[in-house]
Amino acid sequence: MADRRHLCIVGGGIMGLAHAWLAAENGWRATVFERGRIAEGASIRNFGMVWPVGQPPGQPLATALASRRRWLTLAAEAGIRADPVGSIHIARQEDEWAVLREFAEQGLELGYEVGLLSADEVHARSPAAARGLIGGLWSGTELAVDPPAAVAGVARWLAVAHGVEFHFGTAVSAVETGCVRTADGRVWPCNRAVICGGADFETLFPQVFAAATAAGLTRCKLQMLSTGPQPAGFRIGPHLAGGLTLRHYRAFEICPSLEAIRLRVAAEAPELDRFGIHVMASQDASGRVILGDSHEYDAGIAPFDSAEIERLILRELEYLIALPEPTIDRRWHGVYAKYPAALQFAAEPLPEVWVRTGPGGAGMTLAFGLAEQDWCGAF
Repeated sequence: MADRRHLCIVGGGIMGLAHAWLAAENGWRATVFERGRIAEGASIRNFGMVWPVGQPPGQPLATALASRRRWLTLAAEAGIRADPVGSIHIARQEDEWAVLREFAEQGLELGYEVGLLSADEVHARSPAAARGLIGGLWSGTELAVDPPAAVAGVARWLAVAHGVEFHFGTAVSAVETGCVRTADGRVWPCNRAVICGGADFETLFPQVFAAATAAGLTRCKLQMLSTGPQPAGFRIGPHLAGGLTLRHYRAFEICPSLEAIRLRVAAEAPELDRFGIHVMASQDASGRVILGDSHEYDAGIAPFDSAEIERLILRELEYLIALPEPTIDRRWHGVYAKYPAALQFAAEPLPEVWVRTGPGGAGMTLAFGLAEQDWCGAF
């Protein structure tokens, strides 16, 4: 097998793991370089939501559903948690309820697995849903994964089951056609290289990065929180999302009533638009409830987290979720690359050198499907 084609991958997060898996399936030898002792960027700093319902109809939704199928394969073959919990978008205002009704009317024909729930039906599915709601939108396609455990577990599984070679604590200093150079002076010959390090490809290809930012690639910072494990095995059931989330995910742009929500929020709570706040909740296997989040971009990103943003998130969460033990015991932020013009930013700065980044905070939802498209198409 020494004559197998060799793929070198820069970045051990979910995008890099996806390409390693697809390479191995296609008979390639794969080597992954991760500068940290573990992958600890955006791929482990999220809700753990595989979220097809947020993707627009057509190719984006199909890509998300392809990723979902691969997560279920990982659950079956690698023992990685990918729990089909589904999701509920909760409506407390009439304009939110109007959007959910419109989405439910169109959704099934567009490929979404959705239906409306009464307030009682919402509470039957989720004992954590706050009172005072009108109803909700159920979607059956969402999965719950535990990001740190999932990213580490996929890497272990790829190494054992598919022979993927991992080099943690190994920074890449240059990528050229035919080889990758690491900071320790070693040269790694390869037939192709894929750079999946988020916005960090700036250090390898600054001119490409400059062109990408001119085309809309941005860095986005989010703040998140979590409770400790809930007492007595309390589970929230599905992922939960509030009405504010409807203005965040592009899937809901098919709904004529969406503009009314945007106008109301802008008039009543412009601070939520200022920080890109919408509220969601998921739960990991240990019982911790993960809560968030916010969105700050490029020049607005500070190294310090904002107490005001945390206060606003917690304020809005009171309308979404009620927990037996709501005390926050963890706080963190993540920074990821976002490319609004497409599902990902794709470039070939040199022959057989590919940049794949910018799934816009939807890496868990899209990475495996995007890699499939690459390997069925360009690769």
